[in-house]
Amino acid sequence: MEKKLVKLFEDAFDYCEEGNYLQALKRYDEILTIEPQNIGALIDKGTTLQNLGKLKTSIKFYDKALSLNPNNLDALVNKGSALHSLGLFSQAIDCYDLSLKIDKKCAMTFAYKGLSLGEQGRVKEALKFFKKALSIDKDYDIAKISKDIAQDLLKSIKKEQLKFKTQ
Repeated sequence: MEKKLVKLFEDAFDYCEEGNYLQALKRYDEILTIEPQNIGALIDKGTTLQNLGKLKTSIKFYDKALSLNPNNLDALVNKGSALHSLGLFSQAIDCYDLSLKIDKKCAMTFAYKGLSLGEQGRVKEALKFFKKALSIDKDYDIAKISKDIAQDLLKSIKKEQLKFKTQ
């Protein structure tokens, strides 16, 4: 049974790498038929659904994983990402806050929280989270790019404010 599960996970991973998400979903369904509470399969199926744009359905799988293990970092961050994609930035931030309680050194969580804060117009706060992500992983692209954008945005806001004051 163990070998079969490993093979199914390997197949699903390969399908995802090829962009063949529907075949990957079939493998995750097979795994979940054998082990309905397999947290890895629940999260991976959620991620695959998220890649297909089925965000609300993906969240259901993250929630199921979290019902089995409320401290699962992957499920929390992925759920936050799906909520962000749905425009539910406050709920996404709540997920990131929970994940930061579990792992205070997760660069991805800091960067993703920064993205959600930025979407709420909280650019100064977002910048702090991008910088924190980069202090953990100086090569983290999402944090680098987002930090630069946030800094440019803050500079342009200051320029506009100065321009307005001189008029």
